[in-house]
Amino acid sequence: MSAEVKVPQFPESVEEGTLTSWHKQEGDSVERDEKVADIETDKIVLEVSAPEAGVLSGIEVKEGDSVKPGTVLARIESGEGKSGKTPEKKSGAEESDAKEAEDDKNAKDEEDQEKERSGGEAAEEQAAKKEEPDEKVEESREEAEEKPAGKEPGTARLSPAVRRMVEEHDLDVNEIDGTGRGGVVTKGDVLQYLDKREAGDTDVEKEEKKEPEKQAAPEAAASVRPEAKSVVSAGGGRPEKRVAMSRIRARIAERLVEAQQTAAILTTFNEVNMQPIVELRNRYKEQFEKSNGVKLGFMSFFVKAAVDALKQFPVVNATLDGKDMVYHGYYDIGVAVSTDRGLVVPILRDADQQSYADIEKNIVDFATRAREGKLGMDDLTGGTFSITNGGIFGSLLSTPILNPPQSAILGMHQIQERPVAEEGQVVIRPVMYLALSYDHRIIDGREAVQFLVAIKENLEDPARTLLNL
Repeated sequence: MSAEVKVPQFPESVEEGTLTSWHKQEGDSVERDEKVADIETDKIVLEVSAPEAGVLSGIEVKEGDSVKPGTVLARIESGEGKSGKTPEKKSGAEESDAKEAEDDKNAKDEEDQEKERSGGEAAEEQAAKKEEPDEKVEESREEAEEKPAGKEPGTARLSPAVRRMVEEHDLDVNEIDGTGRGGVVTKGDVLQYLDKREAGDTDVEKEEKKEPEKQAAPEAAASVRPEAKSVVSAGGGRPEKRVAMSRIRARIAERLVEAQQTAAILTTFNEVNMQPIVELRNRYKEQFEKSNGVKLGFMSFFVKAAVDALKQFPVVNATLDGKDMVYHGYYDIGVAVSTDRGLVVPILRDADQQSYADIEKNIVDFATRAREGKLGMDDLTGGTFSITNGGIFGSLLSTPILNPPQSAILGMHQIQERPVAEEGQVVIRPVMYLALSYDHRIIDGREAVQFLVAIKENLEDPARTLLNL
């Protein structure tokens, strides 16, 4: 009895995905609900689990192929399997390696037989040299003039594996420098020649690309072998690598372009003295971590300060829907998280109702699941306002791009000590630049500036947020 491993249903608005990796191979034993594959959509990475326990067989979709909901990926047969590859059948690569090994062995046997024959002939030649020395010397000189040193014309002495490669690629063996015994061309010589030809460095390649009075463009070297799509090497040792854009990265690019083209984005800046937050954090961080099991970071302060400012300026928490302005009576704050697949923005639901500890725990959870590709659609959809922290990468100042359909995004940056004037005196304080990008179609400059000032005041006097002032 067998069960089918199918692509699960995708979230709404997602039509297809890409199978990025198999965690099991044909012949492997799997348990019920064990993860066997990953599928990447333009929003999240979905895990495909085994519907039944048994042996994985009949894999029908390769890594990198596009799939749709309900597509059959493989089958699970009842019984016990083994880890690794299918024992009944070798892969094409294994069969090829075995064939080459057999060819090399046959070539070695032929070479040994040739040595035995040449050993017997050597004695006869030695005796003949004593009788006719002048004739043999003359013949040797003629052969040396007819055959260049280090070259073996034709394919008579090539091993079967090398001969097959020469025939497959339609090569002239006389153009290949042989490094084997007696100048014999080896498999490594052929591979090296092919690499050079691909880069356009050999005389043969230059002749193929040369025009009467015009040297071919560097791009011609990349088109010599169109099947090599992953790595393209132009002349002069200037390698290039071509990699298909992931669905998540393509979706990020699409949304960023959409934001730039559809919204009237403007950015306003301010600076905040982080001394009160730094002192408060240093004073209570050990006690906070001991009581809540999570470290006290800066993001929770910014989330709380932003929520308080959003309550004062509801338009910044609103979105534009056609010709309607939609004011949201809740505060779902998106926190940008960087991963290997790209930037994702999981949502802190009802951030106004969460404590500092809740916010810090949720952010750590989001970051962990984002890097493991385990965020769900519910974690990423919605959101009324976003915060991104480029300071963790060393950014001093930037203009963040909106996360549609939201109307504003706050950019945090690196904290640096700078001279600041306080009560007529110059003192050194840890300062951070803040940037607020907003949609000028719905938010006026006055409201944007006042909103950012409100965040600044909440951060420079944390008691205001704690006391709801």
